[in-house]
Amino acid sequence: MDVGPARVALLGGFWLGLGEDTVLDLPHGVQRLVAYLGLAHRPARAAVAGQLWPDVPEDQAHGSLRSALWRLQKAAPGVVDVTGGALCLARGVRVDVREAARWARRVLDRREDVPDAVPRDVELRGELLPGWYDDWVLLERERLRQLRLHAMEALADGLARHGRYGEAVQVAHDAVQVEPLRETAHRTLVRIHLAEGNLVEAVRAYESFRAALASEMGVSPSPRMEALLAGARRPPASRTVVPIRRDRPATAGTAGFR
Repeated sequence: MDVGPARVALLGGFWLGLGEDTVLDLPHGVQRLVAYLGLAHRPARAAVAGQLWPDVPEDQAHGSLRSALWRLQKAAPGVVDVTGGALCLARGVRVDVREAARWARRVLDRREDVPDAVPRDVELRGELLPGWYDDWVLLERERLRQLRLHAMEALADGLARHGRYGEAVQVAHDAVQVEPLRETAHRTLVRIHLAEGNLVEAVRAYESFRAALASEMGVSPSPRMEALLAGARRPPASRTVVPIRRDRPATAGTAGFR
């Protein structure tokens, strides 16, 4: 069943919207059901019940699942496909996590092509379900974080290779904001500044990272980070000054240079 423009947001917090303006106020148990189905690939009903209600007897867990499905069907008919023994979100339901993951895989698969701009509806920085600490959330949160960060760094490098330095810097800054102590994100930013010829900006980005790393972790940047700026900051070789020979003034009728 195609439910039309239904959208599930899991990045930065949960919400389920229908149409352009309707955001549903759902009980937390129903939110967890929608979120799990937004992250899973057509799980069996028994698996859903066991993941969402792991600390109760099996019969009670299945009863809680039936109750959550009934409430969801009443609030948003057709959002969940309950055909057979498996559950999934219905065709046509958009999930921001799925869109972000598809974008990230596309970027990583097209490293050598001219990069596309980041779609406006792809969220790069939002954390998956902040404040939720279920095991299945924690695993997906870390998986998605790594996937997006690698894609952002690859995109920034690709943009820089094609001379699109302004876009590259913005994407690299997004990666740094997602994980402020991730050295590969900072190295990407420094490389872009150097490629554009902005040595001062590169040094400033390096020093900011070095100070944060020392303050938070008590360690220094890796040799790979140091090597990025080693050549750029090397003092120029000293030049030998050759004294100018001062000859006597030329006599009348002769040239001034010998």
